[in-house]
Amino acid sequence: MRPSCTAVGFEIGSQASQQEILKTECPARIFFQQIAYLEGMNIEIPCTCKTKEITSVAWYYKKHINTNEIKVLMDFKGTLVAQGGKTFHTSSLLSRFRIQEYSLVIARTQPEDSGHYMCGTKAGQFFFGFEVDIQESTDALVTFEELNQHPSPDLITNQFKAFTTFWEWTKCDRCDVRGEQRRLGLCYIQSPFLYPLYRLSLLAAASCGSDAVPPRLKKQLSNRKTEILVRSCETPCQKKKKGLFGAFVNTVMNVANYINNQTRFLQRFKVPTQVHHHPVGGNLVITCPKARPEQAVAWDKDKERLYLTKYLIRVKPQRIYIDHGNNLHISLVQQRDQGIYYCWLEGKLKYGFRLTVDKSASRRRFLSDSDSFFALKMIGIAFLGFAAIFVLCHIIKCCFYCCKCCQHKVTLSDIV
Repeated sequence: MRPSCTAVGFEIGSQASQQEILKTECPARIFFQQIAYLEGMNIEIPCTCKTKEITSVAWYYKKHINTNEIKVLMDFKGTLVAQGGKTFHTSSLLSRFRIQEYSLVIARTQPEDSGHYMCGTKAGQFFFGFEVDIQESTDALVTFEELNQHPSPDLITNQFKAFTTFWEWTKCDRCDVRGEQRRLGLCYIQSPFLYPLYRLSLLAAASCGSDAVPPRLKKQLSNRKTEILVRSCETPCQKKKKGLFGAFVNTVMNVANYINNQTRFLQRFKVPTQVHHHPVGGNLVITCPKARPEQAVAWDKDKERLYLTKYLIRVKPQRIYIDHGNNLHISLVQQRDQGIYYCWLEGKLKYGFRLTVDKSASRRRFLSDSDSFFALKMIGIAFLGFAAIFVLCHIIKCCFYCCKCCQHKVTLSDIV
């Protein structure tokens, strides 16, 4: 079940029109609509209400509700940050934050973006507020239905109930062949001790990272993680046609799909392909164009399917893996990594990347290079290690020699 919230996913939900905003009455006291998303997603936060005479809005940001530090996100060409009475531009914000009509759009969200966003005027009049909780994906708990794995059970105590709220399943990431689906689960908590300044979901629950959760309860939620469910699926690329003529067309399409899956002949000409040259030993990240982290994305290499059950990050240590943002990573590129990598988007084969691995050309090294510094550091450590072993061996040898001499002197005295 997905929690209800006012904010919509960027390019997913419909944007609130000006008439709808004007019809919505602003509360007498500002409250914060509590919403949560996964790291890496693109989100759009609408200005839910405003007065009729206001033609443009400003967005304000506070990390925590009880802090005095406020950032003002106000111009339409970029993000203007005002902090501590000084105004300056921040390149990281300019590249990910923008204001579209009355809505604030945040691209590639990060956990540091969590906080309170307020819509208002440049004079400091507030209309509506959101508290956004961006939950991390790096340590997400991944469960596979094929392996009979199950989500984490609810954590119930006398003070709260912590549980995972799952979104809907994504589309099957491939068609006419075995594909996979993902389902995102975010951590939520129900408790009578939640702060009343926040508007919660219909479940009367707040996300685990929200400021609505008292600090003493957050300590007990440290082991709760974001969850991702993965299951197999299979869907046709085209709907079956009915009737006698439809049966003939279906037969032809089945034969064509079989030949296509065996030889990949048709895909090589149907899918636009980019050519990329990469040196041996470097790291490479391939991104599916126009894909968002919340969408269904799959990767193939030539005839090999790169399934999440084997190649998802942290499933097992390996050079080639897929992160939770659907990006394909290749560490320490080798000659055998050459080939065509295909990208599926929302169940359709969309793009191809022909990777050519080149031998790294020899170049002159300098001491300022990171590789040269690392090599010198390793040589120095090895030299110190061998020197320590050499000195230790001589100390041990001297000790044995002294003990032997002492024993020899004692024997002579005994004879006398």
